[in-house]
Amino acid sequence: MLSRRGFLALATAVRRPNIVFVLVDQWRAQALGYRGDTNAHTPAIDALAGESFDFTHAISGFPVCSPYRASLMTGQYAVRHGVVVNDVELRPSGATLGESFRKAGYATGYIGKWHIFGSPEGKAERRLDFVPEASRFGFSMWQGCECTHAYNKSLYYAGADRTARYWDGYDAVAQTEAACAYVKEQARRSDPYFLLLSLGPPHDPYGTAPEKYGALYQDRQMTLRANVPADKAAEATKNLRGYYAHIAALDECVARLRQAVAETGAGEDTIFVFASDHGDMLQSQGTHHKQQPWDESLRVPFLVHYPRVLGRKRRESVTPIDAPDVMPTLLGLSGLAVPESVQGVDYSPLIRGAKKDEAEPAGLLNLPASFAVVRRLGIAEYRGVRTPRYTYVRSIVGPWLLYDNKTDPLQKRNLVGQSGQRDLQARLERRLEAMLKRVGDEFLPGARYVERAKAGHYREVTSPIGETKSPWGDWASTLR
Repeated sequence: MLSRRGFLALATAVRRPNIVFVLVDQWRAQALGYRGDTNAHTPAIDALAGESFDFTHAISGFPVCSPYRASLMTGQYAVRHGVVVNDVELRPSGATLGESFRKAGYATGYIGKWHIFGSPEGKAERRLDFVPEASRFGFSMWQGCECTHAYNKSLYYAGADRTARYWDGYDAVAQTEAACAYVKEQARRSDPYFLLLSLGPPHDPYGTAPEKYGALYQDRQMTLRANVPADKAAEATKNLRGYYAHIAALDECVARLRQAVAETGAGEDTIFVFASDHGDMLQSQGTHHKQQPWDESLRVPFLVHYPRVLGRKRRESVTPIDAPDVMPTLLGLSGLAVPESVQGVDYSPLIRGAKKDEAEPAGLLNLPASFAVVRRLGIAEYRGVRTPRYTYVRSIVGPWLLYDNKTDPLQKRNLVGQSGQRDLQARLERRLEAMLKRVGDEFLPGARYVERAKAGHYREVTSPIGETKSPWGDWASTLR
């Protein structure tokens, strides 16, 4: 017969953790105080990083909102789940993140931006619409909106009520308070919970943070990255002031939510994740927004805090975890099975210390349809690999970018085609081909993927050369 001490030990061993996942929008990895950014006021996240597992080279392999979020929910790459641009509706072919945890007995909650319900007419027409339960993919508690960046007049829907509501004041603060309330409510219940808090900032518009945070940067001298061209410095300075004001506000939100978890007494048994869906160029390389293959767009923060298993000592990994890997990794950390439909990698053994980083871990850069790049460079899409040391990118017409991230961290010297780099380029090309084969990406012209994404519910538009293209006329707006 099992003794009381043995029973308690067994109960502790099989206890499933709560999960609080804070997903922010457009926060690049460089914009953190603990990573040396003198612009960033992030004391709470710096403290979190000091006692977490830090994926220091985490990436957003498809740095656009809807594709990233679809990969997060399915554990699949965009060429499998079909969300290859913003405002395409996700129609999963397997179990989703929320469904997997709900099936395992978790209470599931979602607060904030969703952005995978889609807009079939291609005009962002459903961004403020009610998202039906069937399209929430397993999240039972719901206080969400498909997509809005009107942070001070932010619409949402609660549960089954189709009446639009508005968050009080700056939505990130109000949403965080709702998350705190959910955490405290669930603490009174026996089942574990999974809460995803999806915050809109620091995504533009940049000048909309509460006044007290804006005042921190109003007259401040901003430090620009050295890959911002001189003729973009004024624009970068203006944008960065608003960007970092949002960041300062969100840092306090993280502090408040962590405090709420601690107050429930369940902090040791709660996995607290802080991550972003993609970064923001902010005039680096002379460009703006995301969907670009440079580090300001690709690299994101990804922190995992789980004291019961990991303790409170900072640990690091250079493995470039990406959106498809998040679902299997969280399931693995929770002792749950990973659905066969998942393409991503379960990195929970790495987090637990049972495995080490590979000699040269690589993440797949997988952007099949970026029409913002078409406008700027005449390149419709790209694929690539990012290792801690190198970034290699190929467009549909051939090799495009090759950087040594160690000797050239600002990615100012493109090594593609240089005689001394042929062996390296060939090796990375072989690595890319193997990764594309693994995920089933044929590297077709971008319009073909858009055609597939229509899946029968987008109207057909034919270009003068006969290629099917997207029905959306203004790609700039759909990629924001």
